[in-house]
Amino acid sequence: MNAFKTTILAGFAALAMAGTALAQDVTIGRATEPSSIDPHFSRSANNQMTSSDIFDRLVMSDPQLQISPGLALSWTNLDPLTWEIKLREGVKFHDGSDFTAEDVVYSLERVKDIPNSPAPYTDMVASVEAYEVVDPLTLRVKTRTPAPALIEEIGRVFIVSRAAAEGKSIDDFNSGAAAIGTGPYKFERWTPGEQLVLARNEDYWGERPDFENVTLRFIANDAARVAAFLSGSVDLIDAVPPADLDRLQNTSGVNVESIDSGRLIYLGINQRPGAVPFFVDLSGQPLDPSPARDPRVRKALSKLIDRQLIIDRLINGSGTAAGQLVPEGIGGHVADLPADEADVEGAKALLAEAGYAEGFGITVHSSNDRFAGDGDIAQALGQMFARGGLTVNGVVTQPYNVYAANASKGEFGAFVFSLGTSTPDAAPNLSALLETYSQEAGTGSFNRMRYSNPEFDAALATALEDFDTQGRIDGLEAATRIAFEDMAIVPLFWQRVHWAAREGFGYTPNMSEYTTAAWTLSAN
Repeated sequence: MNAFKTTILAGFAALAMAGTALAQDVTIGRATEPSSIDPHFSRSANNQMTSSDIFDRLVMSDPQLQISPGLALSWTNLDPLTWEIKLREGVKFHDGSDFTAEDVVYSLERVKDIPNSPAPYTDMVASVEAYEVVDPLTLRVKTRTPAPALIEEIGRVFIVSRAAAEGKSIDDFNSGAAAIGTGPYKFERWTPGEQLVLARNEDYWGERPDFENVTLRFIANDAARVAAFLSGSVDLIDAVPPADLDRLQNTSGVNVESIDSGRLIYLGINQRPGAVPFFVDLSGQPLDPSPARDPRVRKALSKLIDRQLIIDRLINGSGTAAGQLVPEGIGGHVADLPADEADVEGAKALLAEAGYAEGFGITVHSSNDRFAGDGDIAQALGQMFARGGLTVNGVVTQPYNVYAANASKGEFGAFVFSLGTSTPDAAPNLSALLETYSQEAGTGSFNRMRYSNPEFDAALATALEDFDTQGRIDGLEAATRIAFEDMAIVPLFWQRVHWAAREGFGYTPNMSEYTTAAWTLSAN
């Protein structure tokens, strides 16, 4: 936040009225709520953005996803398998205790043992063989294989206090008893379904946060969130609905901040062996094997989708059609791998080639409160699949907190999901989303499709072990090409995201799409 404060505040100078008192409190209307205050419970964006106000990580990310020192001051590769990490001196937890290497080791080991996590952090520590505490501010990490991007992996795990968290349950975090971090704000209280209250950490090791008190109000309904903003009951909102952009941009005293994010909206296709839910023959009986295991079928589904129509009609242009995992500017993006154009006849030819000339039955599932238009997008996909000759047996949408858990259990056949990018290159997301799922190895933690391709796995492994920066990027591009020529998932579009702030407040737009107290600014 701090490196961008001067620029952002300059944009708000015209909004600030002379003589306005310094704002000490802020109320933020947020579209999504965390499923837990435990920072290791889920890697979902709604949890991570909440955790980032209370807890710190070894490295920090700027709005363009570039990393810089956080709790770690430096990291040195001693040999191909050994890293030495120097930690920041003088950092205190919210309870006044000292931050040490013991807390880092405890946090990194803890993520492997979080029960019922819908989106675990396990892949971030999958390369680690062992930890060694050299002294209170020095840590050595031994990896199983060469891991050039180790700090980008373990560096994204939130650090908790061992003394406060050891032996504690998720309920202890949710009550605040174990929610002891080193972040810019302290946990005060959480009322699930309503709000989270934070207080400024006056002893924060970084630059002093702008606000003494922060209230995060969780308002999932788009219309209600915009109404709360326009009435003045909240000072800032995120996930501005694309349909409301013009109105807010033309409202006096309101500033809208926007950015092209790294979040991909995609259609996941369940590729588990045997029959899978909701892929059926024309009489409604399960198909075994599932047609989804044939890449020609997945490619046909992609060709049935008119991405630009979805972007233009359903999200008011707030997106860019996608044909791969990460957008241009993120390492691993392949320049000549465009989004599929809608091609109904081409799709029908692929279906016939795969043995489904008469189609098959399909049901599309989606969340209905996770991102702008998610339920509507599922409806549109159903219509497009029907136009291509498939029998669409239903379009089912659910609240995200129910939907995500069900998707992770493999209960859907075709399902709309999203994945944000929060790193400078595609490596972590390629591993989490598309690498063969292995709980033991910690790979494929987001691979709800159970896509598996040994050629992709080998290409990704080669890239991840390359210490040459360009060699690593080339390797990520090679792995990306394999996965998307195989149509591991059906990419739809990358989101453009928006925030609105009223007079006296500002926000730092960021590609990670985080809405945090730390990136909320006082324009006075």
